[in-house]
Amino acid sequence: MSKVIIIGAGGVANVVAKKCAQNDSVFSEVLIATRTVSKADKIVAEIKQHMPESKAVFTTATVDADNVPELVELIRRFGPKMVINVALPYQDLTIMDACLETGVHYLDTANYEPKDVAKFEYSWQWAYQDRFKEAGLTALLGCGFDPGATQAFTAHHAKHHFSEIHYLDIVDCNNGNHGKAFATNFNPEINIREITANGRYWDNGEWVETQPLEIAQDIYYPKVATRKSFVLYHEELESLVKHFPTIKRARFWMTFGEAYIKHLNVLEGIGMTSIEPIDFNGQQIAPIEFLKAVLPAPESLAENYTGQTCIGVQAKGIGKDGQPKVHFVYNVKDHADCYREVQAQGVSYTTGVPAMIGAMLMLSGDWLQPGVWNVEQLDPDPFFDAMNKWGLPIDELAGIELVKD
Repeated sequence: MSKVIIIGAGGVANVVAKKCAQNDSVFSEVLIATRTVSKADKIVAEIKQHMPESKAVFTTATVDADNVPELVELIRRFGPKMVINVALPYQDLTIMDACLETGVHYLDTANYEPKDVAKFEYSWQWAYQDRFKEAGLTALLGCGFDPGATQAFTAHHAKHHFSEIHYLDIVDCNNGNHGKAFATNFNPEINIREITANGRYWDNGEWVETQPLEIAQDIYYPKVATRKSFVLYHEELESLVKHFPTIKRARFWMTFGEAYIKHLNVLEGIGMTSIEPIDFNGQQIAPIEFLKAVLPAPESLAENYTGQTCIGVQAKGIGKDGQPKVHFVYNVKDHADCYREVQAQGVSYTTGVPAMIGAMLMLSGDWLQPGVWNVEQLDPDPFFDAMNKWGLPIDELAGIELVKD
């Protein structure tokens, strides 16, 4: 039985909290801390309404996650074993600093990126390796679905199916409909920065840069649909090619509908996706921050969401028997099922459940080792068992190449 702090109160935090409530044999006390405490209060009220049998005790607090002394004071007052960071990725380093100062473990779902530069990479957080190791603390980076489960899928490929992985393709399909003209499935600011940035993929020892959404192909997503998918740069590629050096090429693919791309092109064309502040009535504001304020909040999409997500990892290489092999590991999740269970849409659900699982495995000791780690560096087997138990069943498909060269 452990006390934890969840920092953040958006759609993913909602899922993490409610899965902790379900898993009350591990999570005994949970404090949800955020800048706008009314959002945390709403999550706690829904837990009491929908999960009255849970023995986990939930409380809320206000915190500025950019302020290390404020974080330190909160952590010391509550006394948790770990912090689950589902705030903004701009705040990863301040929260890691606070965890080091207070002697608690750390987990997040997205790697750090500076607020004023549309660039995300692990170097800033990997630089904490020695400090966490010397303190005897664990920091687990990117334990959502992608990143997170996709890295566990890759580790599963390496442990159980391949002696060498040569080609890796991560695919992410949201074949859902939220009924809005334009909305993002997670934080609009982060989502739009990611999509409008240049694409990148790993090819024979170097990064190849592409224009945004330049490379596309139709990919069949099992049990869901065939959808046009586009190459993006995604953070787990950076760690996967480091930790699996036999990989010759690694790519990340995501689906986008025509209407979504048209809206995005218009917004980008008129400057609304810019992160550069402009003067508006004497105040400095980045257009993308204003856009975030007027778009629907991701958590507001959940009630009427239909369709499914399908996220998986295709590996090609040399099998354990020395023969060429292709293998696909994936999960399919229904948006409506997510809403019925935890009042969330599928994108929040698929991110929040792995975060709860990663925290559980750290608290149980299965994934607890001093230092800073990516998910693929840890044993995938207990993670797979927990995914199947806690709402994200895993399927495997052998011998069929879904993503083409």
